Amino acid sequence: MSTDRMTLRGMRFFGYHGVFPEENKLGQQYIVDLGLRLDLAEAAATDNLEATVNYAEVYAFVKEIVQGPPFKLIEALAGNIASAVLDAYTSVNEVTVSVTKPNPPFEIYFDGVTVELCRKRDDHGRLRPAAN
Repeated sequence: MSTDRMTLRGMRFFGYHGVFPEENKLGQQYIVDLGLRLDLAEAAATDNLEATVNYAEVYAFVKEIVQGPPFKLIEALAGNIASAVLDAYTSVNEVTVSVTKPNPPFEIYFDGVTVELCRKRDDHGRLRPAAN
């Protein structure tokens, strides 16, 4: 398993996720951080984009998920992002997804709620939770 990591921090998207009908109608901003574990040795040695994951493509891929059909829970949104990234990018061995909902629709005052999931491939290529 590679110890190399690519991180996309603070990606901001507008989505319609939530349990309450107002959330699905009005929508709100979501902040996504994505950590990818993959072997970056060839990319570092050759300076070749084909030897790595194009982070602009990953950004567009995550944007499509967050701005797509709504989930009730940000846990489900994060899980969908994790599974989709591992399915789409076979060079990625492990993914950590953090989804923050900065303005939950409650009379509580904080900087938001964040869910973080970590998933990786096992020896048979199946996805599973990763040990922290």
